[in-house]
Amino acid sequence: MLGRRQELNLQFLEIVDALILAFAFWLAHTLRYMGPQYGFFDGQIAEFREFQWLLAVIVPVGPIALESYGFYEHPSRKTPARTLGQLGQAAIVLGVVIAACAYFLRLDVASRAVMPLFAVFSAIGLMIRERVTIARYQRKVRKGIQRERVIIVGTAADNFAFRNAFTPEQVMEIEVVQEIDIEKESLSVLVHALHEHSVGRVLFVGGHSEMGRLNEYIGACETEGVEAWLSADFIRTSIARPEFDAFGSRPMLVFRAAPSVSWALTIKHLADRFIALVLLILFSWLYLLIAVAIKITSPGPVIFRQARGGKNGMPFTILKFRTMVTDAEMQRDELQRMNQMEGPVFKVNRDPRVTKIGRFLRKTSLDEIPQIWNVLRGEMSLVGPRPLPVYEVEKFETPAQRRRLAMKPGITCLWQISGRSNITSFEKWVALDLEYIDTWSLWLDVKILLRTIPVVLFGFGAK
Repeated sequence: MLGRRQELNLQFLEIVDALILAFAFWLAHTLRYMGPQYGFFDGQIAEFREFQWLLAVIVPVGPIALESYGFYEHPSRKTPARTLGQLGQAAIVLGVVIAACAYFLRLDVASRAVMPLFAVFSAIGLMIRERVTIARYQRKVRKGIQRERVIIVGTAADNFAFRNAFTPEQVMEIEVVQEIDIEKESLSVLVHALHEHSVGRVLFVGGHSEMGRLNEYIGACETEGVEAWLSADFIRTSIARPEFDAFGSRPMLVFRAAPSVSWALTIKHLADRFIALVLLILFSWLYLLIAVAIKITSPGPVIFRQARGGKNGMPFTILKFRTMVTDAEMQRDELQRMNQMEGPVFKVNRDPRVTKIGRFLRKTSLDEIPQIWNVLRGEMSLVGPRPLPVYEVEKFETPAQRRRLAMKPGITCLWQISGRSNITSFEKWVALDLEYIDTWSLWLDVKILLRTIPVVLFGFGAK
């Protein structure tokens, strides 16, 4: 696992476990409170508000105690007995903290029977959560979802040693698609490999003697929009302002040309799927109306499918409502002389291949809404550089054009709200995409989404 992703996953699991502990405590109190009514316990206890101070201790201290005893380390290798041992050790720490708070702050535990019930419920809840997490992880590994494609660059000996040191988890999660010997292979080999394999990062494992050549290779990754991870075994961590991450137990220097893994990016991905699901439900009636309108006005399928270049150039199938005649792709070569875009992109204003209903759908951008399904599947985002057909991506000529692939493609973007078809320079389009990538924030996404609404309603820049 990536160091930063590990950190985010750990924080997420700690939040989930804190919620489990809070629920287990509430359940323990409820069972003890209502027990006398059903003959389970003798004597009535105080209401939950008398126990709230305990909750204020359990929620923050519980996950910290669990982490300190290795509860979150290598869960797939742990046995249930090991998990129970860690839970028992964490419970002792939590009990000591609660006792200290009760003694020094003169707080009262209104019913001691609640605590054993809480211990049982929390242990069951945490073990179930851990088993579910492990099962989900193993399912992803079996399906290949968890495996990340990477390229390793260094001397043959360094590459072999680096790969041989992979942990069992890394062996399952990492697919090394190519190893490049920096002593024997040229920079062009790396560039070709980046285009061929659509990787998200390259691992550099050279030492001091190769730093001159590594600098060129890292520069190529930077201009291509691919993360470059430099093994920093030989560098002291006191170096001024480095951006470090970890690959297993190895410290790595990371050179990023796009937003890195963070809570903001995680929130973006979660919000994308949640909003997509809501939109899919709310506008299902509209999809049906558009489908019927397309079907009765022109022969052919309702949905148009096309291979587009996704993040890092990885192809995916985009979905759109069909706005052209069925043989539109075959007519493209004949219309090439009418192309009004500079560069590898093909755009024609008042394209004769567009149907009558298609012209309306394009002007209102309603032809794009099936891409909500692409967002739900994780292939696209609501906001991001527009994905181009694979055959156009293959014609990219400059590193800047490749770097626009560094973020997940979106339904709307700066280009979409800045005139769309009125922008005839592909370089201007690319500049807008790179501006988005270099200045990305959640607030920028919100602003773009808000500015997209009048563009859709009034069809600004659409032809």
